[in-house]
Amino acid sequence: MSIFRFPALVWLGIGILIISLGIRQSFGIFMMPISMSFDVGREFFSFAIALQNLLFGVFQPFVGMAADRFGSKRVIMLGAIAYGLGLLLTSISTSTEMFYVSISMLIGLGLSATSYVVVLGAVAKVVPAEHTAKAFGLTTAAGSFGMFAVIPGAQSLLTEFDWQTALQVFALLCCFMFAFASFMKTVKPSETSSEQLDDQTLTEALKQACTNRNYWLIHLGFFVCGFHVMFIATHLPSYLSDKHLDSSTAALALAYVGIFNIFGSYFWGVMGDKFNKRYVMSALYLIRTVVIAAFVTLPVTNHTAAIFGAAIGFCWLGTVPLTSGLVRQIFGARYLSTLYGLVFFTHQIGSFLGAWVGGRIYDYYGSYEPIWWSTVVLAFVAALLHLPIDDRPIISKPVPALSR
Repeated sequence: MSIFRFPALVWLGIGILIISLGIRQSFGIFMMPISMSFDVGREFFSFAIALQNLLFGVFQPFVGMAADRFGSKRVIMLGAIAYGLGLLLTSISTSTEMFYVSISMLIGLGLSATSYVVVLGAVAKVVPAEHTAKAFGLTTAAGSFGMFAVIPGAQSLLTEFDWQTALQVFALLCCFMFAFASFMKTVKPSETSSEQLDDQTLTEALKQACTNRNYWLIHLGFFVCGFHVMFIATHLPSYLSDKHLDSSTAALALAYVGIFNIFGSYFWGVMGDKFNKRYVMSALYLIRTVVIAAFVTLPVTNHTAAIFGAAIGFCWLGTVPLTSGLVRQIFGARYLSTLYGLVFFTHQIGSFLGAWVGGRIYDYYGSYEPIWWSTVVLAFVAALLHLPIDDRPIISKPVPALSR
């Protein structure tokens, strides 16, 4: 299937992800100005972003269930409202309590309703199974384009105005997510795809997944991804600043993460359609292992920062189409938003630890070196975790034993 033949719902989902994830991935460049404004250490902002990601994950299974039951359209529209309100209230926060409620709770809720789980769940219902990973890869790449487009704009707003104004502009962008969602139509699963367990209830699907060893291996792998992504997105600008590099270098490095992930996400999605997803996933994590180890070993310069951004960007969110594709391949598309939502919760536990522990270790040791090397070890472990996954589809429900 050509990407130009994907249903309109896919393209509306792409527009939503560009805004939602573009804003989210730009929060790292706000660490220094917000910390200075509140006159606190880096752990203050790190914990706020960590809590945001944790709540993002806590809300996710419930939001996924709501999307499976009531449709993605309503969930995304409500999420866009929560996201915009959270950004607006953050920009006018004068106390730490208000700051945490807005940037952590409201934005965490908004992200859970406007990002991958809900959008990919809707996409899975309109795209044939054999093209799932490709469609998921294209949709995931949209979030990377948002990162590439939004971060330089955010840096310009910070330079010309202040962090409050930048967040208020972001709040206005949430109106576009609301508008895109309003055009989405509730659809039934594609007739060209053979869905599994059509008469299965949500409770049965959850029980089957939670007693499946492969499902938990997928959880563990995605935990590592969350740890990597939020540590780098939150702390890379500060790490480069510690190396006496200009703030524009950090913005450029993160922008490279975004633009190279556009190609990387689609590439890994296509590879997931052509080859065994678990082996492709292992290869992705091995590449991460080498890239991160090289970055912390070599001297940090403008050039190495840019190269790191490009290299890590190529395998940044390629895990999303592969992980969601594995869940869909094994358990079917009917309850994908719920089952993938639970996996994403584990991802966000990793994100919470990556964002918070990074700041905690820096404030304690005065260096990011220990946490950088822990990301190398975790990447290698994740590569090993995916090898024993049995990705064969579950084609029928367990048959209850006959009473004697």
